[in-house]
Amino acid sequence: MKILLSVLLLWALPLQWAHADRVKDLTNMAAMRSNQLIGFGLVVGLQGTGDGADLAYTNQSIKTLLSRLGVNPEGPVSDFETTTSTGKFEVKNAAAVMVTADLPGMAKPGQRIDINISAIGKSTSLRGGTLLLTSMRGVDGEIYALAQGQLMATGVDAGAAGSRVSVGVTTATRIPGGASVEKTVDNPFDKSDNVLLNVRESDFTTASAIVKAINDKFGADVAQALDGVSIQIRAPMDISQRVSFISMVENLDVLPGEPAARVVVNARTGTVVISRNVRVTAAAVTHGAITVSVAATNEISQPGAFSQGQTAAVQNAAIAVTEPNKPMFLFQPGVDLRQIVDAVNQVGATPSALIAILEALKSAGSLRAELLVI
Repeated sequence: MKILLSVLLLWALPLQWAHADRVKDLTNMAAMRSNQLIGFGLVVGLQGTGDGADLAYTNQSIKTLLSRLGVNPEGPVSDFETTTSTGKFEVKNAAAVMVTADLPGMAKPGQRIDINISAIGKSTSLRGGTLLLTSMRGVDGEIYALAQGQLMATGVDAGAAGSRVSVGVTTATRIPGGASVEKTVDNPFDKSDNVLLNVRESDFTTASAIVKAINDKFGADVAQALDGVSIQIRAPMDISQRVSFISMVENLDVLPGEPAARVVVNARTGTVVISRNVRVTAAAVTHGAITVSVAATNEISQPGAFSQGQTAAVQNAAIAVTEPNKPMFLFQPGVDLRQIVDAVNQVGATPSALIAILEALKSAGSLRAELLVI
């Protein structure tokens, strides 16, 4: 029987890491942290899937935009027209949206960044729309980028005659390189005496290994670890020399520490990822499922001759309860990943059954790993 077990087995790795990693692959420079930007904009050119006339802020935004472009939406169209508009637009082809982006550290004016666009009104689809010029502001209220462009919507939502097909999300999309940076965020890279590196995954072993590699290459006390994440490095004050120095530091090879034992479970897809250093203490496990089946049969009850009775429909139901007889398997103390997978495979466990077994082992205190359910 083919066992459908979604387990990514990381057993192929040797006892030590096969190769060293570069410092740039293990750390981030504190001066290069990204900053979040946000803006309110209008998307036009929709095929009747906009906000309509019910949302006041969409109408207000269009009126403000037209006024800035020299169009008076409240005034008469011509000298011969004496009536004015009611002030309410039927904007089926426009939608109010929120625009967000991450401004990379050290981004310079003129560079392009990706933006995300999400509808905030009654628009049902942003497909085929164009984002009008939108100011992207930081948490300090300053404008750091300007966004505009054609939306790259991939979602489809169509329906007719009682049937509907929906693929992806039609009210959220993005524009690669849709915003131009207009202002630089100040950072201490060219001003501070030291450069600060942050380890991406907090680990004291990795931090110590990086410090040792830097000091062995450039001399004692050039780098020191502040904790399991931050590493402080003395760098030249000349900006050209500092850039060259950081380039050499980034390309140093380091043997990082092994990550903590971890089991990641995706309950929606049935995917289970088990790191190779997961261990299980002594435990006996059995797993089975009770199946209840109900079978209904429709029959006709025919009255006897000359009984003055009536023919009636009768439904009979048969209920059966079955429970498979699955063997119990025993985990010895210190059992490793391969033995865990082999034992689970022997009883024919499905991905959902494996998830239940892992959760039960964690609750019993036998699983020596962090169990993450996503």
